[in-house]
Amino acid sequence: MAERIIEFKHVSKSFGNKTVLNDINLYVKKGEFITLLGPSGCGKTTLLRMIAGFLEPDEGEILLDGKPLVGIPPHERPLNTVFQRYALFPHLDVYDNIAFGLKLKKVPQDEIDKRVRRVLKLVAMSDYEDRDVETLSGGQQQRIAIARAIVNQPKVLLLDEPLAALDLKMRKDMQIELKEMHKKLGITFIYVTHDQEEALTLSDTVVVLNEGRIQQIGTPIDIYNEPVNCFVADFIGESNILKGRMTGERRVAFIRHEFDCVDDFPVGERVDVVVRPEDIYFTTDPAKCQFKAKVNTCTFKGVHYEMWVDTDTGYELMIQDYDPYPVGSEVMLYIDPDDIQVMKKERTCNTLSGTVKDQETITMLGADFPVRNDMESGTEVKVEIPFKAIDLMDNLDDGIIEGEVHFILYMGNHYHLTIKTKDGDFLWVDTNDIWDKGDLVGIRLKEGSDITVTKKDE
Repeated sequence: MAERIIEFKHVSKSFGNKTVLNDINLYVKKGEFITLLGPSGCGKTTLLRMIAGFLEPDEGEILLDGKPLVGIPPHERPLNTVFQRYALFPHLDVYDNIAFGLKLKKVPQDEIDKRVRRVLKLVAMSDYEDRDVETLSGGQQQRIAIARAIVNQPKVLLLDEPLAALDLKMRKDMQIELKEMHKKLGITFIYVTHDQEEALTLSDTVVVLNEGRIQQIGTPIDIYNEPVNCFVADFIGESNILKGRMTGERRVAFIRHEFDCVDDFPVGERVDVVVRPEDIYFTTDPAKCQFKAKVNTCTFKGVHYEMWVDTDTGYELMIQDYDPYPVGSEVMLYIDPDDIQVMKKERTCNTLSGTVKDQETITMLGADFPVRNDMESGTEVKVEIPFKAIDLMDNLDDGIIEGEVHFILYMGNHYHLTIKTKDGDFLWVDTNDIWDKGDLVGIRLKEGSDITVTKKDE
């Protein structure tokens, strides 16, 4: 097993009342290219900055080669960082930008010359040492920033969204060059990005983060083909994410049809199902057909066609195929068992703690909600609220509390929303209404909903 170079042990970090990292446990192998991937605000840059020494954890420890890093100032750590903004010195030429750190360390001049020329060759900039950095393109400046970082021969190179400022073609070219540099240098790369394709292209290992927690760690193939939850499936590539139920041994029902699968859960268990758009196949053989659909849209995407179809049971699916099918055409479709990813549901309802105010009212989420119950006033209770029992209102004043649409998941015939309340609590809502991420909403309960109330200790 490869030697571990960096370890996070139960690391947490907060800024004010906001928890940015929550009990992170992670190790990085020597020579590995590992990518921290997630949406803005998930904690990935905070992790990187703690390795670099610009931040310290509130709890837990960070080890480098088995020794604690906490308390060691950034300039004494055997690491270098490449930022999104290149931070080159405009008054120095290319050579002096790269040599700057070596001169501070009083490295002999002949050694500086040798190292600078070596890294210039490595980043394909050998003829540029006398150039003014402000005359270079964005891609060339990024190469110089990388050269300046690796000339110090760090044990670990930290890269914080280093390609984000480049245009698409240059970014793809630099991805290839970074991969080659990693192979040649043999040092550990820890890379931060929110770009899924970039993470899959570059990495030996991908760490998917959300809301300060690690969601999944694995190879790019594992992350893409075997997502552990709906967030990962939705964030990494395109997916059809659907509600399902196990109907037999390695048999699952979704979109109101039954399919063979390779995952096994107890019969009757409610599950989530992921099918990638490229894994739904067209057929002209009625014996192979598992369900039928009508093509609604067909868009050329360069390598493939992307089609949205309505199934014969009222679900909408995305399909990617090399051949186009005309809008309005009736098609026969099938899915191989290996291409159906069945996942355990993270939750089946909203579970909240509350206090009985009276037999018509329960106080929860800092407000009084109309919930019928047969408990005595003051009783601490657990309240289970179905996803469909929550109503979202355009007018904030129409709600009992306020929230913000935090995450949107389309599940074939409805939307599953994550709502973050003003106090930082989360609710999950099933709706047919169309909302945008960031929308502010009023929150109330639908009348007549089947809400379960039990004593907290039961």
